[in-house]
Amino acid sequence: MNHSNHTKGFLYAALGSLSWGISGVCSQSLFMYYQLEASWLTAVRMVCSGILLLLITLLKDKAHVFRIWTRPKDVIQLLAFALLGLLMCQYTFLCAIQYSNSATATVLQSLNVILMAVIMAIRNRKRMGSRQLLAVFLALVGTFLIAAGGNPANMNLSGAGLIFGLLAAIGVITYTLLSRPVVAVWGNLIVTGWGMLIGGLTLFLAIKAWQLPSGLGATAWLLVASIVLIGTALGFSIFLEGVKLIGPVKATLIGCLEPASATALSALFLGTRFSLPELSGFCFIILTVFLSVTGAEKQT
Repeated sequence: MNHSNHTKGFLYAALGSLSWGISGVCSQSLFMYYQLEASWLTAVRMVCSGILLLLITLLKDKAHVFRIWTRPKDVIQLLAFALLGLLMCQYTFLCAIQYSNSATATVLQSLNVILMAVIMAIRNRKRMGSRQLLAVFLALVGTFLIAAGGNPANMNLSGAGLIFGLLAAIGVITYTLLSRPVVAVWGNLIVTGWGMLIGGLTLFLAIKAWQLPSGLGATAWLLVASIVLIGTALGFSIFLEGVKLIGPVKATLIGCLEPASATALSALFLGTRFSLPELSGFCFIILTVFLSVTGAEKQT
């Protein structure tokens, strides 16, 4: 892979992570001021972003959008990507928050960095280098410092919270890995679009999301639209493009920018304050990105 593709891959993964950070701040605002149900928001964001991405693809190549359903092997991979990847990741993360708290859920989900590195090392029969091990360590510590403020007392680890948090980490791995073969054949927009629509409709029907919450004004719907457009349709599609170019391990490391960007944006727009542990966590995340990028450059 040439240097240009590596640069694009890191840029796409970083932009995807930043998009999720924006989505997190918008979601936090909805939960704070409108008492919105997380499951309803998840269903709506997935269904709407899936429809949007498929409409964009229809304008480019109408026949290609539905052709994926003529290949049984790709259909199975697409369904697995949608249900065991996208839906499982997003729904179990919200359940982890419900049964513990946001700090605990974020830290547990970040364990995907370790699991992904181990899985790929076993698959490729290649030991992790010292640079990669350091990047994984910094990513985990940085996420803990940002999410929990460096204080374990801020984490509330119940049995259900632990299970759902680990399932969220596995969900990140499954949607990252399961997307690669079908994205290589059908492209990002089609796979992400169908994946979001299938996963979203499953949850939409399960919770009867057509029953709209009361009290949502223009500002609330603008926040929902931002989550759909920026945090879901744009975020997931460009992040998976990054996975295609730089691989799942480096992409998940770059994905640790999400809690860092969400915290920074919360401070900027919601007035939350930084603590010293959070600032330290930012430094660790930036070091993680630096190690990942410079390590890739040495390999090219």
